[in-house]
Amino acid sequence: MKILFLSRWYPWPTDNGARQRVYNLIRALASCHEVHLISFIEQPIEAAGLAEMRRWCATVEGVPYRAFRPDGVRALIGFFDARPRSVVDTFNPAFAAAVDRAGAVDLALASEIDMAPYALRANARRRVLEELEVGIIASAVQRAPGVLARARAGLTWWKLTRYVQELLLSFDACSVVSEAERARVARLAPSGRMVKVIPNGVDVAAAGAVTVTPIPKTLIYAGALTYSANYDAVKYFLDEIYPRLLARHPDLSFTVTGRTDGVDLRKLPTYPGVRFSGFLDDVRPSVAGAWLSVVPIRIGGGTRLKILESLALGTPVVSTRKGAEGLDLAEGREMLLADEPEAFAAAVERVLTEPALRDLLATNGRDAAKRYDWGMIGEKLLAMVGQLDAAGGA
Repeated sequence: MKILFLSRWYPWPTDNGARQRVYNLIRALASCHEVHLISFIEQPIEAAGLAEMRRWCATVEGVPYRAFRPDGVRALIGFFDARPRSVVDTFNPAFAAAVDRAGAVDLALASEIDMAPYALRANARRRVLEELEVGIIASAVQRAPGVLARARAGLTWWKLTRYVQELLLSFDACSVVSEAERARVARLAPSGRMVKVIPNGVDVAAAGAVTVTPIPKTLIYAGALTYSANYDAVKYFLDEIYPRLLARHPDLSFTVTGRTDGVDLRKLPTYPGVRFSGFLDDVRPSVAGAWLSVVPIRIGGGTRLKILESLALGTPVVSTRKGAEGLDLAEGREMLLADEPEAFAAAVERVLTEPALRDLLATNGRDAAKRYDWGMIGEKLLAMVGQLDAAGGA
């Protein structure tokens, strides 16, 4: 098949979870099909990045991205549009023109909902909306404080669900990363529409090549604070959990990796041992060098690549149930789960003070990660695409 892959994120380098997913799914598709990539870019594509994607794609084109500007004119006009304001504000004529130039294809694949409007323009027999996520907006509605905030979140949810329902009428299938997302989307999808779970994954071989000796009493959270779910998780941990641990372990340290551009760190509590590393070219040595990966996520959807990467590196994980949503992992053997501050702190305490448990979680975590190797995840996408191809029709 000739596949037009439309991506919000240029896939290389694979320095965040979204890029990792796009890169590995393109590799899987390219093993059986002819892939043409049109991607938004936030900076000019470097020669190495272009060469890497040309290994897998017949053609590669990048279009400069303009981020959503909530206070911009188009965004304000979006208040009077039935579509989400971000859709109205960020529509890019240059990207649309690139899709128009691509010509006829067998399949147009929109990676994330941002790319859906462009897939609708494609001259394609079939269309797939890949990694549809509505959970983060659903969480925002549930957690909104006060009447005004709930009203605004409710309006956003109404617009999003209406928009998704209309979109899915024009797509032959969509994929989600967890059963929880599948259940949400299935309630919005037209009867009989294909909704497949294609989880996130991890490069098990690459993780196995990282050899770092863990440093005692070190905790890590791998995630950019520019993403609201990560910021909420870190603030919750520092507000409610870390002080309980520090009282018992004054030599404890906690590192948060990832970008903090535009984030006011002064709004976060200050404690001894807390460090914000900023963006790291390769986060794996830092994760492998920690005794424990904490994932106190309370909002959002999807499955957490940070958990899978920690497991593959042999770093034990303590997570909220929300953070581990969508992952089929044995509690107590492959990771520990806790939601309330006291219970979360107690779970971390166990890993800090019980060497046998720490070793058990590390060993079983590595084995569990093998079930989510990107090679296996790619096969799921190939199966869905093959099913659509076999169905034929216009």
